[in-house]
Amino acid sequence: MNPSNYLKIKNHIPSNVNILAVSKGFKSQEIKTIQKIGQNDFGESKFQEAFEKQLILKDLKQIKWHFIGRIQSNKIRKIVQNFKYIHSVDSFEKLQKISSISYEDKKNPFIMLQVKLRDDPSKGGFKPELLISKWREIQELKNITLKGLMTINPRGLSSKENSELFKKCRCLADSLQLPDCSMGMSGDWEEAIDAGSTWLRLGSLIFGDRS
Repeated sequence: MNPSNYLKIKNHIPSNVNILAVSKGFKSQEIKTIQKIGQNDFGESKFQEAFEKQLILKDLKQIKWHFIGRIQSNKIRKIVQNFKYIHSVDSFEKLQKISSISYEDKKNPFIMLQVKLRDDPSKGGFKPELLISKWREIQELKNITLKGLMTINPRGLSSKENSELFKKCRCLADSLQLPDCSMGMSGDWEEAIDAGSTWLRLGSLIFGDRS
């Protein structure tokens, strides 16, 4: 657990950049410690683990929960009901389902569309061409607020390659007039800021290594 590291990063980043503390694998007590020093946005990737923490921390009304994991179709309703932000919408079909469930449940989640800027079998996401061709249909979906794009770069890239992919993501977001880019993690957050990220997903830098 490293609160001083958190504060150092917080003071270093531009005012338009938000930290998303990736709390998956960490305990509610650790979330509480970071929340006390000003962090309100927390990212989880497994619904059941997140839901248990949400129950324990329900009195902390300032917390905004972000879903950042791969979305399983059978969990969409639960995700819509319990998360304000969804960062990992990786297909048009899932987006349609989120929209119709949000309409039924009178919700309106903030959506980040996951884009895949380089072939990587371990990652999902919209190919940029598909996203552009579907854009008009996407904009017509009800009960969702499109906030931006999210990307996860393949492992093992150089700093320069990371930067280039982040810049592509920012460029695509700008062309679609989306304000946010959720990109950059504990190992490449500085390149992400330089490329125009507005949400950094930081886990180990804040909480330390997962046990």
